[in-house]
Amino acid sequence: MAKEPVRVLVTGAAGQIGYALVPMVARGIMLGLDQPVILHMLDIPPAAEALNGVKMELVDAAFPLLKGVVATTDVVEACTGVNIAVMVGGFPRKEGMERKDVMSKNVSIYKSQASALEQHAAANCKVLVVANPANTNALILKEFAPSIPEKNITCLTRLDHNRALGQISERLKVQVSDVKNAIIWGNHSSSQYPDVNHATVKTPAGERPVRELVANDEWLNGEFIATVQQRGAAIIKARKLSSALSAASSACDHIRDWVLGTPEGTWVSMGVYSDGSYNVPAGLIYSFPVTCRNGEWTIVQGLSINEFSRKKLDATADELTEEKALAYSCIS
Repeated sequence: MAKEPVRVLVTGAAGQIGYALVPMVARGIMLGLDQPVILHMLDIPPAAEALNGVKMELVDAAFPLLKGVVATTDVVEACTGVNIAVMVGGFPRKEGMERKDVMSKNVSIYKSQASALEQHAAANCKVLVVANPANTNALILKEFAPSIPEKNITCLTRLDHNRALGQISERLKVQVSDVKNAIIWGNHSSSQYPDVNHATVKTPAGERPVRELVANDEWLNGEFIATVQQRGAAIIKARKLSSALSAASSACDHIRDWVLGTPEGTWVSMGVYSDGSYNVPAGLIYSFPVTCRNGEWTIVQGLSINEFSRKKLDATADELTEEKALAYSCIS
């Protein structure tokens, strides 16, 4: 029997990431090749014409799984009945702007969208925040949508996770699909900590630790971390545009694993509401290693944290604590 369509909201849908993301959703990359979808696309009034153009292209592409498209500048219409919300829209930091100015703009955006989701989305709607500052935007959304369970509000650090896997696969000249269990701890910012202490590579002789195969702690503790942390800036420098393709692809990975589950023995990185695990302050949206099953994520417990890692985990938690204070000072 054919499945009922899932309603997927993409905000900022006429922008770069949105334009890369919506065809992936319509093609089944996010929810599976047997799952029909209805796309809800939201953007701001100045982008209404461009948004309509995206809708025309979706129609023209004749995606078999796409059972309908809602393209709107009205936040209530966009949020009504949605099962999954991918929050790509946000206010970017512009030259000369202070962090508080950007935070203030995003507080007002996420306040109105949180309220519309809370009142009009389907029960048990899953939310993924992509727009930066992603962790703190997700926290703002949670604050203004108190009836949405905290476990249903996440932010995107899968892009950083995938970047870490990519760097290891390039270094070792192995397939990226053979590398697993890297971790992104903390903030989706340059303070994040890409950790390979528990990562492994599939080899003909079985799984082997990444550290053992790379055999270069100086690179792993230095250049590797910096490359993953600064990858977004490097892409902007090269493309003169942000990393839309990889962000859209990793948003699909995040939702797919959350909804359909992670493979046995594999974990992924998600920005989730901290419960105090690994001595991370509770009440932050912080990236942890998680496994997913039956539509629920669970933080991987019991991993050993060495002194080098401990300092990195604490530094990114400190930054998130500062961001949280800044965001709350913008809430009037």
